Amino acid sequence: MLNVFTLANGRLFQEEIESAAALAHVQPVWVDLESPTPEEKGWLAGRFGLHIPENIVDDDLEESARFYEEDNGELHIRSDFLIHDEATRNVRVAFILHDKVLFSVHAEDLPVFRLLRLRARRTPALIEDAKDVLLKLYDADAEYSADSLEGIYDELEKVSSRVLQSEVNDQTAAEVLAAIARQEDLNGRIRRNVMDTRRAVSFMMRSRLLNAEQFEEARQILRDIDSLDSHTAFLFDKINFLMDAIVGFININQNKIIKLFSVASVALLPPTLIASIYGMNFKAMPELDWSLGYPFALALMLASVIAPFWYFRRTGWL
Repeated sequence: MLNVFTLANGRLFQEEIESAAALAHVQPVWVDLESPTPEEKGWLAGRFGLHIPENIVDDDLEESARFYEEDNGELHIRSDFLIHDEATRNVRVAFILHDKVLFSVHAEDLPVFRLLRLRARRTPALIEDAKDVLLKLYDADAEYSADSLEGIYDELEKVSSRVLQSEVNDQTAAEVLAAIARQEDLNGRIRRNVMDTRRAVSFMMRSRLLNAEQFEEARQILRDIDSLDSHTAFLFDKINFLMDAIVGFININQNKIIKLFSVASVALLPPTLIASIYGMNFKAMPELDWSLGYPFALALMLASVIAPFWYFRRTGWL
């Protein structure tokens, strides 16, 4: 899909492009390519002289090739953007700043891109050139990450109310562990995302392409990212606390089961001893000829079972 945006009075306007001829009559500031076809790449090559390789958004791209500047001034940046939905993931996006036009290539529709398009259509003088588009994307990405972090905190608060209740059974523990694992994974993805954004913005500041106002905006984005870093660290601490707490409750429940089996084993030792004694069949055992010997032995074994349980309950072990 080829999304072409022109700039008018600081607002982005999307142009309907269905052919190379239509593309030749517009002067875009941003060209967004979502899973572009070879035909669409050919249109860009003919109009702008820009060649887009097939592996431009591969995740296994070398780190040294993620941020660089060509001799002709062409800027290349590879960044990860977060998608927080049923299947939270980081999506690689390739940016090329070529001849005052920003080209972005990605495989999925991104909420950050939708947010910027909405803001740029409604807010006048928000964007002045292609570098503003790139900075505003990173600014929106930091804001999106912040909103996701707030969602993690809300979910952890719900988990805390379940963990810190008076009784945690095995089913509750399993559900809580699964919820904690999901939030830990999301928090880690957000941290990776903001770290990648920091590197990209720092590279733009070092490239000396930004004017004074854009440079200050980039510094503000970095300050926002620093605050997000401390927030992710706090959430990791909270996650670790909840994980330790629920594991502790699981251990307590297991100890209760082990204690019960231990008490049962101790309580069954006396009747086992009695049955062993009267099962020896020696001649000099007066109880063998006693008519009440059998019920007496059963009563003695029953009493020897009840007595330990009564004692353990009285002392608070059960």
